[in-house]
Amino acid sequence: MMNNWIEEENKLTKTFKFKTFGDAIAWMVKASYMIEKMDHHPEWTNIYNKVMVSLTTHDAGNKITEKDRKLAEALDLV
Repeated sequence: MMNNWIEEENKLTKTFKFKTFGDAIAWMVKASYMIEKMDHHPEWTNIYNKVMVSLTTHDAGNKITEKDRKLAEALDLV
């Protein structure tokens, strides 16, 4: 189940908030191993203790696909 993901403009988006900048970066590094294994890469940005994630499948014409939903679920578990 995807928690707090928003569907907008053919993307799934979510902002993850952490206690510190270091915690946010550590989460990104940890998530990157799983992302690479899934071979489905998000658009994401980091500002201090927040990581903003946007998921869409470029190969499917920039639409939300099952790949995006599976990655969203996996990111919720990191």
